[in-house]
Amino acid sequence: MSHYSALSIARNALSGHSNWDPAWRSPEPAAAYDAIVIGGGGHGLATAYYLVRVHGLVKVAVLEKGWIGGGNTGRNTTIIRSNYFYPESAAFYEFSLKQYERLSSELNFNIMFSQRGVLVLGHSRHDMEMHRRSANAMRLNGIDADILSRDEVAKLVPALDCSPQARFPIWGGMIQRRGGTARHDAVAWGYARAADARGVDIIQNCEVTGFTIHQGQVTGVETTRGAIKSNRIGIAVAGHSSILAAKAGFRLPVKSYALQAMVSEPLKPVLDTVVLSPATGTYLSQSDKGELVIGGGLDLYASYAQRGNLPVNENTITGMLAMFPTFSRVRMLRHWGGVCDVVHDSSPIIGKTPVQGLYLSCGWGTGGFKAIPAGGYCLAHTMATGEPHELNAAFGLDRFDTGALIDEAAAASIPH
Repeated sequence: MSHYSALSIARNALSGHSNWDPAWRSPEPAAAYDAIVIGGGGHGLATAYYLVRVHGLVKVAVLEKGWIGGGNTGRNTTIIRSNYFYPESAAFYEFSLKQYERLSSELNFNIMFSQRGVLVLGHSRHDMEMHRRSANAMRLNGIDADILSRDEVAKLVPALDCSPQARFPIWGGMIQRRGGTARHDAVAWGYARAADARGVDIIQNCEVTGFTIHQGQVTGVETTRGAIKSNRIGIAVAGHSSILAAKAGFRLPVKSYALQAMVSEPLKPVLDTVVLSPATGTYLSQSDKGELVIGGGLDLYASYAQRGNLPVNENTITGMLAMFPTFSRVRMLRHWGGVCDVVHDSSPIIGKTPVQGLYLSCGWGTGGFKAIPAGGYCLAHTMATGEPHELNAAFGLDRFDTGALIDEAAAASIPH
């Protein structure tokens, strides 16, 4: 793997940037691997990377039915935060945030991580009381959180309508200043490049059509590019997890919904933090290219559609304009949808499955992007050792039998 630096950019500029090595190879699948990870998004690529870097596995493959980063990793609003309530969630997402803080250096790939802060608005006395409770819980868990007054919010986000006449008056807010955004494609590309450099075979256009299982032990996969053997397989396919679980003979407590988002035409810098409103159900930030990145709530019906629709777009834009009336003349550039896998307690599932040697990372709902480093690290640990890491021990499938749920439904501050 060539080293990316200012010097290498200048050197390749002399040749018109025509001599760069490919970021990763496009190998043919081998007949067998020590471990296979199904899913070429952020979670799958991170899992493969940590299997090799941390656990020393030699022969690892990532199987992706489409192209790298073509699923939810490239179809989200890029928000990264760890402002969760319960200790199990707080520890997990704080680990992920700390990994993001050094990921560009570790991967030698600029993921454009910007710690611009994540601000959750309060629109009533009751909102502010809940923010104080959440902030206190975060601090007890060792996570930064500050309560802002209305004047402090107005100073931080001048374009926000903080007037008494606002449709949803601003009482204040809670901010995690270490939160922010990253370039979603860059996260996938960085992990793919680093994994490939350590010998991982990244095989695109390779759909898994079934599993081979002998006496309760997985022994391989059937794919559109032939059978591949392995007795250690991880599934990291987000909204399509229940489909692959069914192919392996078990059911998941998962439903899949579309989550839509959109971006505006580029604007001059006007918003330098992430702003989320529980009252309007809308959240937005501004990308480095100047686009407003805007998201809202889930579709209210199960779907595998990777597209938007006008009713949801209208609701989302209406919410944005209630917060920022000055954006009323801004034109929308494009919109899309990601497929979210939602479970009953809005917490992920990371761990073993009823099939020996088959492991699972799913249930990320609307927050999978911020969990990529921790999700990949923990799934890799579980696959390599056969036992969960302490960070994902509470997030196994068995919690639906014991009733030890971790109800983080309020963590998004949006009524999904």
